[in-house]
Amino acid sequence: MPGLVGELLAVSAGSNWSKGDQGPGEWQPPLGSYWCVYGRSWTSMKATYELTVTEDEKNWLTKMLDTCA
Repeated sequence: MPGLVGELLAVSAGSNWSKGDQGPGEWQPPLGSYWCVYGRSWTSMKATYELTVTEDEKNWLTKMLDTCA
């Protein structure tokens, strides 16, 4: 997904504060309708930089990506 890596997404201060530096295993967007976008963005970033994925992170990413149409 070109263009997703490195782009900032506008969110509320409260949402940004609650997320901090947590990944999908510890934090999920409060709106389920955003899970697909977040899951794709996170997966793209991990692939681009060849980063590892924990089992918990993989499970949550699978749930998030399953919401994509």
